[in-house]
Amino acid sequence: MKELRCIQMCHFSPTVKHSLKYFITASSGIQDFPEFVGAALVDEVLVGYCDSNIGRAEPRQEWMKLFLKDAPQRLKWYTDKCSGNQQVFRANINNLKTRLNQTEGVHIFQRMNGCEWDDETEKVTGFNQYGYDGEDFIALDLQTLTWIAPKPQAVNLKLQWDTEKPRLEYNKDYYIHECPKWLKKYVKHGRNSLQRSVLPSVSLLQRTPSSPVSCHAAGFYPDRAMMFWRTDGEEFHEGVEHGEILPNHDGTFQMSVELKVSSVKPEDWSRYDCVFQLSGVEDIITRLDKAAIRTNWSKTGVAAVLLLLSVFGFFMWNRNNNGEIQQILLH
Repeated sequence: MKELRCIQMCHFSPTVKHSLKYFITASSGIQDFPEFVGAALVDEVLVGYCDSNIGRAEPRQEWMKLFLKDAPQRLKWYTDKCSGNQQVFRANINNLKTRLNQTEGVHIFQRMNGCEWDDETEKVTGFNQYGYDGEDFIALDLQTLTWIAPKPQAVNLKLQWDTEKPRLEYNKDYYIHECPKWLKKYVKHGRNSLQRSVLPSVSLLQRTPSSPVSCHAAGFYPDRAMMFWRTDGEEFHEGVEHGEILPNHDGTFQMSVELKVSSVKPEDWSRYDCVFQLSGVEDIITRLDKAAIRTNWSKTGVAAVLLLLSVFGFFMWNRNNNGEIQQILLH
């Protein structure tokens, strides 16, 4: 397992994949929150948003505002989709609650669909999957043009949707041709913003004197980044815990990597450092130094940690190609 993890995390190579993803969430039983929320992300950056309260689609990046200003019919398309999906998803969640004999409580029905495009190999991958109450419910297999039902409750729905051949053919055309066409347009128009590099602030954090020391990078872009600990200039993994890359509300990202310092002799601390790597920029190296650690047992430390780690918004599930659950933050 250590060797596999090292293969996945020790060798950094920038990706050339771009993505266009749409997230739709219908909910019931949540007070003071829209029953319907829709979001569009390009390369994991929120570029469009709508919900049942505002009743229209709104661009969320300056370059997307300029794009839609020159293509008002596309903005109308998004607004129409927002309105239409709101009715469909309200009916879907009501049908699921009835089918599963659920009358009370909070329930969430979601869809994540879109496409990925490798601008080097030109390979295109489409996806369309649904989740209910935080778990995978049903997903489209574009290779076989059939639906996959990981939950027994979704089998009847799969059998029904498998018979809808025109819809299946539409899905195939959309995710293999139409979706990548628009993704390429968005990437071209937003290239200066999407391909920018923003360096993070890197801090050493520790909750208690016996806790691991977390090397935390906040505010970097893009998400093609890595962090690891070294000793005497050599990367190591014993006593190291890698965190996921998480989005911030401003479109940047954060990540951390923890080191169990209980096994490190005080006189050896100077031999350790944390390395942050971002595609196309110079490494940021932070030496393990007690004087530089922001602690959670002093008032100033508490304020600093809360400032760095507090993130406001709404999280939605996303299962990537490796089957790992990730979270997407919408603000």
